[in-house]
Amino acid sequence: MITKDMVIQEIVTKYPQTLPVFGQFNMGCLGCSGALFETLEQGALAHGIDVDAMLKALNDLIKK
Repeated sequence: MITKDMVIQEIVTKYPQTLPVFGQFNMGCLGCSGALFETLEQGALAHGIDVDAMLKALNDLIKK
């Protein structure tokens, strides 16, 4: 299960199938250094993204 306090890079490394969800939410920071230390919540807030909606989409995907 993915949580708000997981580092973005950790999520992508553990669940590579989540990449399209980051794109769907226009979170293109996966190639930047912020992804190495920012949590999902920090990244979402920085980009004006509803973190709860994104978290639901990510977890729905990995449950499949």
